[in-house]
Amino acid sequence: MVLASKLKNVVAKGVFGEAAHVSQGDMPAASLTLTDQSCNENSIVAQGLKRHDPELLDQLIVQYQHRLLRYLLYLTGNRETAEDIFQETWMRVLKRGDQFNGKSRFDTWLFTIARNLVIDVRRKRTMSSLEAMREAGEDGRAFDVPADGPSPFEMYQTNENGQRVAEALLTLEPLHREVLVLRFHEELSLEEIAQVTHSPLSTVKSRLYRGLSALKPRICAAETVAGADGGAR
Repeated sequence: MVLASKLKNVVAKGVFGEAAHVSQGDMPAASLTLTDQSCNENSIVAQGLKRHDPELLDQLIVQYQHRLLRYLLYLTGNRETAEDIFQETWMRVLKRGDQFNGKSRFDTWLFTIARNLVIDVRRKRTMSSLEAMREAGEDGRAFDVPADGPSPFEMYQTNENGQRVAEALLTLEPLHREVLVLRFHEELSLEEIAQVTHSPLSTVKSRLYRGLSALKPRICAAETVAGADGGAR
């Protein structure tokens, strides 16, 4: 299948690098500015997917490949699994494109498909769902994330410590890690995260709060170790 071959090439090239820039001149009139995600553009994407437009699908893959694979890597913690689900996600987009009605953002729908596939894989391998991995004591009570200072992402994502954030993320509870990635990497709203994860808004807020609370001391600990290693040299 042509799409399967294209996806293998995308993965082989390593999509964890910088996202490819797609200019408006590279797109047909039917899908000029996908990145804006306006209601009108979502409607255009929906129409194109209903037609199984291969050119539109190619552009969507270019536009979202980096974000999707990064999300899957954080969610699964395994590169091979992430790449397999990455390819299957786009196959689902092709097969079920007529299910996207354009009323929500395309990336929200895309991440929902990917997450459901992750859950399917986990059920087959461990007979448990992603939800079963939640931290003991998580009860879904609402939390308001404190706004009296920058989050760990805001503190470190623009400097040389960004790698420490990525490493610290992988040590968090999967559900907390997922919410942090969707909120700060993918810049989804809390409401959109609730839609992707099929969770109440209060649960999303709780996971975000707990994730941020757990992340900061882990980054600080990594910095201390790095500083000690540097001083020993």
